Amino acid sequence: MEKRVMTVSKRRRGLTVASALLGGVLVLSACSSGDDDASGSSNDTSQAKADEAAAKKTSEADIKITPKDGSDNASINNSAAVTVSKGTLTDVSMTTADGAEVAGALSADKTSWKPSAQLERSTTYKLAAEAKDSNGRVAHENASFTTVSPTNSFIGNFTPEDGSTVGVGMPVSINFDKAITNKSAVQKGITVSSSSGQEVVGHWFNANRIDFRPDDYWTENSTVTLKLALDGVEGADGVYGVQQKTVTFKIGRNQITYVDAKTKQMKVTQDGKTVKTIPISAGSPENKTYEGIMVMSEKFKETRMNGATVGFTDDDGKGEYDIKDVPHAIRLTNSGTFVHGNYWGAKSIFGSVNTSHGCVGLSDTKGANDKGTAGYWFYNNSIVGDVVIVQNTGDKTVSPDNGLNGWNLSWADWKAGSAV
Repeated sequence: MEKRVMTVSKRRRGLTVASALLGGVLVLSACSSGDDDASGSSNDTSQAKADEAAAKKTSEADIKITPKDGSDNASINNSAAVTVSKGTLTDVSMTTADGAEVAGALSADKTSWKPSAQLERSTTYKLAAEAKDSNGRVAHENASFTTVSPTNSFIGNFTPEDGSTVGVGMPVSINFDKAITNKSAVQKGITVSSSSGQEVVGHWFNANRIDFRPDDYWTENSTVTLKLALDGVEGADGVYGVQQKTVTFKIGRNQITYVDAKTKQMKVTQDGKTVKTIPISAGSPENKTYEGIMVMSEKFKETRMNGATVGFTDDDGKGEYDIKDVPHAIRLTNSGTFVHGNYWGAKSIFGSVNTSHGCVGLSDTKGANDKGTAGYWFYNNSIVGDVVIVQNTGDKTVSPDNGLNGWNLSWADWKAGSAV
């Protein structure tokens, strides 16, 4: 055996010498020969590696998670979208940092997944996704992100409510919780339209409030749609919107009420026709009622009215009046102007003398349950958004931003307050 090994060794040394003499010709010849042990060993090793790589070939399923891993200030509406190409999702798990599960929905074709509800602000979420390709090979993807914080985001509180029915004077009013410096970008993210086709324009009263209205009152029985596409809109430096919402509301019958402080009568009209005339008592000569166009913004069957909250105080600092059960109160201004029932005044004052601190009073009964009173009738035949026009009080016109009273601006002045 030892002698045979030596013979083979000598033969290989001879081939080495020949290769030096013949150069490339010998190399080509060796590549086509399967007799050489050394060359065969090299091919076997390469093939084994190729076979091993093929056996371990990764899945073709390509999973994408948005936002990318490590993101902060992520959207609470559009984050956590999971998609896959060249495969189908087999499992998606989303949790908060403390382990709470977040519900989600898989598409019918199993190629996408998203949360079932809006995410919370200032919350860290973790996502784990699994998918398979057509050959059953599994792919995994993980991501963690944090949603935008209240400090770095803004929200607009709007009126009227989704699905509500309101009067023809109701503007869309949006109050932001942060001052808006990029008004143009924010206004472009808000669309208000009417089924009547009326042109609708936004007007900024200040850095936190924008209202939308048409030139004239809304067309009765029309539908108004508010679309907020503010998600990701930078309203101020480093402060982003988070709302992505569509709201619709109905416009009811056209009811306009005219209050004449001189004649001390209130005329209620619907579709231009007078349906009722009611004797009233407006603000006294010392406390005149604002003049102008006012819109009903709130209704209370009973409420407390304390003079101290609106600046009417005695020498001791207490309110000149404090009535804890004012019936049938309808707010007209933020500063405290109401149309309301009055049970404490003599019945003879209505239609004959102005005695209030600036409100418009109607005859009523304590308890707000007497259907025979003017206060009861007016309350039950009015809806938020109805218009009340107050005349002949001798006072100034109400400020357009004192309540929902932008109708006191001309159409030209209204449009001048638009940022787009």
